[in-house]
Amino acid sequence: MEKLLKILEDGQISRAVVFTRTKHGADKVADQLNRADVRSEAIHGNKTQGAREKALQMFRVSAAKILVATDVAARGIDVDGVTHVFNYDLPDEASSYVHRIGRTGRAGANGVAISFCDPGERRLLRAIEQLTEQKIPVNETYSEATGSSDYRGGDRGQRSGGFGGGRG
Repeated sequence: MEKLLKILEDGQISRAVVFTRTKHGADKVADQLNRADVRSEAIHGNKTQGAREKALQMFRVSAAKILVATDVAARGIDVDGVTHVFNYDLPDEASSYVHRIGRTGRAGANGVAISFCDPGERRLLRAIEQLTEQKIPVNETYSEATGSSDYRGGDRGQRSGGFGGGRG
């Protein structure tokens, strides 16, 4: 979480989506961000339709800088101006990665996708690289030799890539 918070200090990030693998993870990350004074909303399948719509509206009008989402809940998200996508957890399905990063860089705009990857997720990273036919560069500034996927502690190693335009 510390690394995500550090990156979020960047003034270039005006609207971002943070993806988690689970509903519980989405709630937990949103709670931690809010406790750190980063206005966030969680969206996932356990939320009522009204709660999902409210979270999306808060995100659309910039009352929340961060939308924390699961893959299923994010499929219908169509919000302009998303500058960054963070994969707090890598997806179990490599194709979900493509859907995730497609939330940024819309209508010819540039966007950035940053993925946190701990040693236990390396097979997921390799599957993404194979599907996209791209090597995802490691950002050594945030990368560490060891990590933990435990939300309560430990930092996650980071891999990132910038993606521009292409989606209309």
